Amino acid sequence: MSRSTTSPTAENSHLGSAHRTLSLEIEGLKALMASLDGPFIEAVETLGRAEGRIVVTGMGKSGHVARKIAATLASTGSPSQYVHPGEASHGDLGMITAADVILALSWSGETAELSSIISHAKRFAIPLIAMTAESASALGRAGDVALVLPRAEEACPNKLAPTTSTTMQLALGDALAIALLEKKGFSAKDFKVFHPGGKLGAMLSHVREVMHVGDELPLTGPGTPMSEVLLLMSQKSLGCAGIVDENGKLDGMITDGDIRRHSSGDLLARTASEVMNASPKTVSPDMLASEAVKLLNEKKITSLFVVEDGKPVGVVHIHDFLKAGVV
Repeated sequence: MSRSTTSPTAENSHLGSAHRTLSLEIEGLKALMASLDGPFIEAVETLGRAEGRIVVTGMGKSGHVARKIAATLASTGSPSQYVHPGEASHGDLGMITAADVILALSWSGETAELSSIISHAKRFAIPLIAMTAESASALGRAGDVALVLPRAEEACPNKLAPTTSTTMQLALGDALAIALLEKKGFSAKDFKVFHPGGKLGAMLSHVREVMHVGDELPLTGPGTPMSEVLLLMSQKSLGCAGIVDENGKLDGMITDGDIRRHSSGDLLARTASEVMNASPKTVSPDMLASEAVKLLNEKKITSLFVVEDGKPVGVVHIHDFLKAGVV
């Protein structure tokens, strides 16, 4: 194992720098939160009325933040794209239509490259939302809605590198995106449409997508001898058996744990109803896989029956979630 050669003095200096940076950015975010008022509400309503896309634009560091805001908006149900202001006057203005809404970022509000986009917005009556620290700037005055960021100290010791300011821009973009998401009633099911891959896609899958169905279900009646129940559990290899009544409704459940708890007596002389848990935890097919995993962990169990109208339609095992990438 390698050992750090950094001196204690240097370590303290680095940590002190990090603490100062984060403290200044936290203060900036607190000031931003306190400043939110009517224009923020108006901005959300304006963005929500967009029949086309939300066009996000900005130059330099504001441009990098604008790209992230556009990506967040798009992934949360608000079609969006980034347009580079420097390319706009060289043909990319054609990406912006009268059905769109423009969200333009500039800390100073005097970014020259934004002039063509501002003019285009005015010419075609495209709603323009300005995100700037200067309400009296060219961008601030041109905006139909001006989101004025409060003045805050940059974390850079020279007070030059955009740090606190870009953190505030990014946070305000997140606030707009989440407010829009809630306004539209964008659900976890909708979210999965735009995030089908990776860990997030797996977490947003539903129980019905991973459950065992049909002949895979280990089901039997309450009067079944335990010798037969054990054989059934061995054949289905899911670590459980569901006990159903004459109407096909789940009456109880037997797990490996139940068998261990009754192993001291004459287990094989008993019936399923004598060993089963009469109040097993169950889930619905439409429950998120992540919620089902949480239930398994909380109750320290490995299997769950999936029930609709009281009848078992599937069964899931912790291994199924492991294979699906949920865990």
